[in-house]
Amino acid sequence: MFNHSPETNCGMLYVISAPSGAGKTSLVKALLEETDLIEVSVSYTTRAQRPGEREGIDYHYIQYDTFKQMITDGQFIEHAEVFGNFYGTSKMKIKEKLKAGIDIILEIDWQGAQQVKEQFEHCTMIFILPPSRHELLSRLKERGQDADEVINSRMNEAIEQLSHYSEFEYLIVNDQFSHALGELKALIYAFRLRQTSQCRRHQNLIKALLA
Repeated sequence: MFNHSPETNCGMLYVISAPSGAGKTSLVKALLEETDLIEVSVSYTTRAQRPGEREGIDYHYIQYDTFKQMITDGQFIEHAEVFGNFYGTSKMKIKEKLKAGIDIILEIDWQGAQQVKEQFEHCTMIFILPPSRHELLSRLKERGQDADEVINSRMNEAIEQLSHYSEFEYLIVNDQFSHALGELKALIYAFRLRQTSQCRRHQNLIKALLA
């Protein structure tokens, strides 16, 4: 286990999970647009690069054999197979960012969150809830022209994901988007204002004040 302790590392690791349709990605994107205090971890994937996507920005695109070797070498904090493609989070890159004092967000499902928690015991676990089943279903339908059976399958999967909410420390209900965003920002800022975090960032100031 990597002892990501607030006393020994500068950056904070936030793990954010949600069922499909809860608005997790939109909230994180809006958060990044309003503050430069935090970054989103860029995952590795075997999925083909899509038009408009950028290497190192959206994903690190690698071959299947390379991905499997990285698993064997223990290079991932977490990894999973989704619709035939593999996705994983680099352990080394996360450690480097945290030690450099950079706060990091991981957008992953509850299974990946469990893997991260086992290795980074002091990470902050956040779960995004939809305001109702009706609204969740409505959001899933708005995503495209999927057949009813596909939407029903995604809804059932979302309900399964929702059942794991109790494994997370913080819950944010994404009903009014601006309100949910405000709660997410408040949580991030509160952690940055902790005495241990502030002492690290302002140690020279504190020393000068007490001299």
